[in-house]
Amino acid sequence: MPAELFASLAPTPLAERLRPKALGEILGQDHLLGPEGPLGRMLAARKLGSLILWGPPGCGKTTIARLLAEATDLHFEPLSAVFSGVADLRRVFEAARQRRKDGKGTLLFVDEIHRFNRAQQDGFLPYVEDGTVTLIGATTENPSFELNAALLSRCQVLVLRRLDDTALGTLLTRVEEALGRPLPVDEAGRQALFAMADGDGRYLIGIAEQLAQLKDKGPVPPSRLATLLQKRAPLYDKAQEAHYNLISALHKSLRGSDVDAALYWFARMLDGGEDPKYIARRLVRFAVEDIGMADPQALQQTLAAWDTYDRLGSPEGELAIAQAVIYLGTAPKSNAGYKAFSGARRAAKEHGSLTPPMHILNAPTKMMKELGYGSGYAYDHDTEDGFSGQNYFPDGMRRETFYRPVERGFEREIVKRLEYWKKLRAAKK
Repeated sequence: MPAELFASLAPTPLAERLRPKALGEILGQDHLLGPEGPLGRMLAARKLGSLILWGPPGCGKTTIARLLAEATDLHFEPLSAVFSGVADLRRVFEAARQRRKDGKGTLLFVDEIHRFNRAQQDGFLPYVEDGTVTLIGATTENPSFELNAALLSRCQVLVLRRLDDTALGTLLTRVEEALGRPLPVDEAGRQALFAMADGDGRYLIGIAEQLAQLKDKGPVPPSRLATLLQKRAPLYDKAQEAHYNLISALHKSLRGSDVDAALYWFARMLDGGEDPKYIARRLVRFAVEDIGMADPQALQQTLAAWDTYDRLGSPEGELAIAQAVIYLGTAPKSNAGYKAFSGARRAAKEHGSLTPPMHILNAPTKMMKELGYGSGYAYDHDTEDGFSGQNYFPDGMRRETFYRPVERGFEREIVKRLEYWKKLRAAKK
């Protein structure tokens, strides 16, 4: 029996059966495929350039590439960077060159293009430049970090979105139509399926197929779905962009005093397998950068949380970090100390190696005393106000104000002190 006959008898996976047959059937990417989108405009002009499709798994990157080839009458040549090497690339380029002589163009689709090393990426350049291939690369990683600048300069980067609940709902309806029967879930169950899929359409089809095989006649409660179906692992790679995106979200939520959002991002990072010590270290940084003297206890709270985690470990110690997150989120904010230090460092570079004024230099030797070291120094504790008002900046440098505390938290009291000393300094001139 011919192999083709065996292949025809094999069941076609549901995901393959539901793969869109036209660009208009693709869900969730109207910002690219619509009439005003970049792909919509390219197709209208019948001029397709090389592209990098950047987006999460299951959002339609491969399907879009395949349908673009059909729409522009290009030969579709798929390649996986995971399973391909230099020999495969040479074969593809040679075939594309021959195809071009015969009047047929080639759309080379490279899945996981970021897996190719820098030298392999450079190998695409001459074939993209001379039009031997129209390259469409797909990646789940930030192209800015993972792809050569030379390759990026020759390709337009298009960002695909994770499927929202509306798109996932449409996809689930297509699943039910393909199966010829509704799935055993009510609206709450459908929402639970969307949460499990986490924006991945391909994954949603997979768990819907599992659900369709259950013998339950009535709706399966959401609580049981969690035990029957495998939830999609969260998209998180501690060495890649998601790592930086989530810590940025945590930091900015704290800066915005949104405690609940900060706790959410903290939980997301833990769920993705982030090292709690890394988060604790970033919270210490936040305490000094964004709170500072507005609440000096913030630094102590973060250090204590870090120390508690070291002593208790996970998961008990994570509660101490959560407490620090709450403290930081509810504390008054000030970056006055951060700005003051930045200004002082700028001034230090600008004014070079100016020496301190003579009156605040120590004079441990007779010669130094004769030269005037320490002459005229006023011991602040001996003055009536405990404040001499002397100048402590170098000679030849005007006085600068680096530290400008805000009217929030403990810094409100510091403002009063600084104003008092300012008046005393003016009176002693």
